[in-house]
Amino acid sequence: MPRCFTHELTPLERPSSKYVKDIKAILLVGGLGTRLRSAVPSMPKPLASIGDMSFLELLIRQLRCQGIRRLVMCTGHMGDQIENEFGDGHAWDVEIEYSKESHPVGTAGALKLAHAHISDVPYFLVMNGDSFLEIDFHQLVQFHGEKRALASMAVLQVPNAARFGTVKMDTRSRVIGFLEKTGYDTPGIINAGVYVFDRALLDHIPEGPSSLERDVFPRVLNLGIYAMEQHGMFIDIGTPEDYARAQLLCHRLYEAAHQPHAGGEYR
Repeated sequence: MPRCFTHELTPLERPSSKYVKDIKAILLVGGLGTRLRSAVPSMPKPLASIGDMSFLELLIRQLRCQGIRRLVMCTGHMGDQIENEFGDGHAWDVEIEYSKESHPVGTAGALKLAHAHISDVPYFLVMNGDSFLEIDFHQLVQFHGEKRALASMAVLQVPNAARFGTVKMDTRSRVIGFLEKTGYDTPGIINAGVYVFDRALLDHIPEGPSSLERDVFPRVLNLGIYAMEQHGMFIDIGTPEDYARAQLLCHRLYEAAHQPHAGGEYR
């Protein structure tokens, strides 16, 4: 297994001259995983094995190898299994807190529920727990600061966007709209499930179950959502077919996760 080398971070500077320190990463790992249940029937989807480790461990290692150690797991369906597996995170040299939903509340609802865990930070990283993107997290944070965005998302050009829906951007990388899934095998720019949010975004999440993609992003478009295009490896394990593909790519995933800085040149 590739080794995670010790990497000391150089603080990045926002335009306001405040340094990025101790950023927290929120991992959304509470979904029901209904499409993958035939392949992984007895555990939450993020604990599905990829080679010798779980998919969620792969994400934790990716964060740790880029120096991000403060994590919050938003758990739900069979979430006790996740907490039993990772505990407080010390075995991975990270600190893990848990925000537990008692019933499904969606991606935005889970984030709102975790507000107490991010009350001490002005902005934070968010990741979907069922997809992997080869990315330099700190470049995305720097991009977010330079754009003075309310929300920044990593996006990716894919040859077949049928499963994902697409993101529309202007020439300044500002998001101007979203298109729902069409079901047609056409190329497009998709939301890759990695974000940086200002804490003020929480004020725009409604009470009760809600989705970031359907309920929150459309209502804050005019407040500033920006997209940073990525060119690295991406995989979503949401279906049995893509989960099988992840198994074939496990060594490439291990290598990508263990890069101190995985993304391309910042532009």
